[in-house]
Amino acid sequence: MTKIEPLGAVRERVTADLRQEIIAGSLRPGDRLVERELAERFGVSRVPVREAIRALVAEGFVHFETPRRTVVRRLTPTDVKELFELREALEVYAAGLAASRATPEDLAEVQELVDRAATATEAGDAEVITDVNSRLHDRIMAMAGNSLLTEALEPVAGRLRWMTRRNEEWPQLLVEHRELYEAIASGDPERARAHALTHVRTNYRSTVRHLFGEEAP
Repeated sequence: MTKIEPLGAVRERVTADLRQEIIAGSLRPGDRLVERELAERFGVSRVPVREAIRALVAEGFVHFETPRRTVVRRLTPTDVKELFELREALEVYAAGLAASRATPEDLAEVQELVDRAATATEAGDAEVITDVNSRLHDRIMAMAGNSLLTEALEPVAGRLRWMTRRNEEWPQLLVEHRELYEAIASGDPERARAHALTHVRTNYRSTVRHLFGEEAP
């Protein structure tokens, strides 16, 4: 007997797959999303595809150019600036909390992620680097021990990953993440906040340069 997948599960699967294609660059800014074509490609009806597109509109990945034309969103300098301002406010504060609250087990997990990032950087594996770096930041947010901080960043986490995926200055990112880990491991909140601030602002400048070919203001 063929198992029927619940509609909600189909919608979540299609949403996750489309989101990942956008983040990875398989679907590029300006590319059109056609319900019929996507339904055929995923082997589903048009209903979960339509709902997935609406979810991605809410997340800021796609938008309706017209009532009948949906495309992957083209990021603007203002989009990047506003998202990084939010990231700066939340992640810098979280780094300070993490420095004062991290357990030895927490630090061991972050050290392992930094080591994995180093291996992926040496291999030039962009997919693994992006995944591990995102998990590293998620772990630091969790170490802060403040669920409201995590919830505040969650709605834009995917878009931040989409932006930073274009930044291929991997060796520099590795250096910054090592320094951030060491600052948090020192137990000094002020030092951790300082390194987190430097990291976010450096990443902002790199992202603007890679997205728009210009220096950040």
